[in-house]
Amino acid sequence: MKSSLLLSVFLRQCAETRTNFRSFSSVVLKRQVPCSPGPRGMQPRFASGGCSALMFRRHGEPSQVVELETLELSSVGANDVLVRMLAAPINPADINMVQGTYAILPELPAVGGNEGVAQVVEVGCQVTTLKPGDWVIPKDAGLGTWRTAAVVSENSLIQLPSDIPLLSAATLSVNPCTALRMLSDFQELQAGDTVIQNAANSGVGQAVIQIAAARGLTTINIVRDRPQFNQLSDRLKAMGASHVITEEVLRLPPMQELFKTCPKPKLALNGVGGKSATELLRHLEHGGTMVTYGGMSKRPVTIPVGALIFKDVKVRGFWVTKWKANHAHDEKPFIDMLDELCTLIRQGKLTAPVCNQVELGDHRRALEAAMEPYASAKQILIL
Repeated sequence: MKSSLLLSVFLRQCAETRTNFRSFSSVVLKRQVPCSPGPRGMQPRFASGGCSALMFRRHGEPSQVVELETLELSSVGANDVLVRMLAAPINPADINMVQGTYAILPELPAVGGNEGVAQVVEVGCQVTTLKPGDWVIPKDAGLGTWRTAAVVSENSLIQLPSDIPLLSAATLSVNPCTALRMLSDFQELQAGDTVIQNAANSGVGQAVIQIAAARGLTTINIVRDRPQFNQLSDRLKAMGASHVITEEVLRLPPMQELFKTCPKPKLALNGVGGKSATELLRHLEHGGTMVTYGGMSKRPVTIPVGALIFKDVKVRGFWVTKWKANHAHDEKPFIDMLDELCTLIRQGKLTAPVCNQVELGDHRRALEAAMEPYASAKQILIL
């Protein structure tokens, strides 16, 4: 009976998440009846013209199903905001949504993209938190950021300072937020403690390296072996990585030599799954925690029995979309997190991942590049 109740609660939460997601993913918002001029003296009007957008009308391989289309913009209603998109990345979750394999999916047809930065152009007469010129990012997934402009609800946006680099703003709300939460919420860490992670050259991995370095943490960073390993290692170390090793070395005796120079990890961050995750668990210290946030290998996580019984390790999962949904009624934790990240950016301690800037019309090349193995740069649509 208890299991049945837990399942019921879980399904209800999933339904609520899907409902919230779909509320932001509609292509053209319903026209609003203009309101009387409010105290701010702003009268909403119909937005002129349309916008260009990358849309998919069916699920499949992104380079085959995503098309550049022109959409009509709806009117700016009393509580709406007209924004001009500035830049939007192509993330793995975006690809999975187009493919139809992600945990939440928009109703079709849909505009792709869940992350990006925009500038406010016009606000409705009852909008109180935003003004023209402000930089904004989506509060949650599903806004459809691969477009040049949009009319959206004030409540679906959160203001961002405009004194940080454009690429940092465009890539702030997913990977750095994921990295900061995992470093903060699962294990009590002090300066000098060790964190081990795979997928260290991913967007999340690069953010983990930099935030951990700012906190005085040692990081052991695992990447797949490749011809340009030395160049990649040098680049990650320049960001603050303490150690960079390959998946193969992770399974060899030299790891024991490494632990003579630093403590065993209290925290492991897994974005790969499969054998890589198993090896992370083997190296955790007693009572340590492994947090899984991705599964790029598409293989299950296998947990060694000895790690559970004799080392009392904890195995957790994290999804930043769910974290945001859990804090939807209280913006302060989200705002505080963004403030901390923006402070690190201003201090030069957190930079955007290596990016390849692409125009909207060149989207097929960008989508294909985003799916290539050993990708060394994040594709950013400049809008």
